[in-house]
Amino acid sequence: MANGQTTAHQEAVETVRELIKGIDIAMLTTVSEDGLVSRPMKTQEVEFDGDLWFLTKEDTDKYHQLQDNPHVNVAYVGKSYVSIRGQGERIEDRAKIKELWNPGYAKLLQTTSDDPQLVLIKVKAEAAEYWETGNWTKMMKRMFSQLTGARSETELNHTVNLK
Repeated sequence: MANGQTTAHQEAVETVRELIKGIDIAMLTTVSEDGLVSRPMKTQEVEFDGDLWFLTKEDTDKYHQLQDNPHVNVAYVGKSYVSIRGQGERIEDRAKIKELWNPGYAKLLQTTSDDPQLVLIKVKAEAAEYWETGNWTKMMKRMFSQLTGARSETELNHTVNLK
């Protein structure tokens, strides 16, 4: 990557990191034979660096669906709305599972970190789209421009490339 592209990429990753920080649950969408399927997943307590990690059990639909179609979407709702598009990958890495494990999983997944059925889903983010919800001034300017037909430089919605 050229220096300007590297900086833009780092800024995009940092923006997404700040937007999803502290959001405990994300909706992971995979592609099944019948269409799109979404389900809540516990967000890992690691800094977003362009990859998202989720723990699951091997014998789940979401894990098998990734074998047929790796395209996924991960949606977060908190201080903003964030939709991350990427490629999901099935990972079997005992050391990474132990690194990401926390006591909340024992109850959620009804197992221990040593369970051989535990596996990881790694999402390599390609792009993120987000909507700012906390900035009242921007929202009012945007709404006013839509009502009057005037062009607004204030955008509530942004898309960033994360590749």
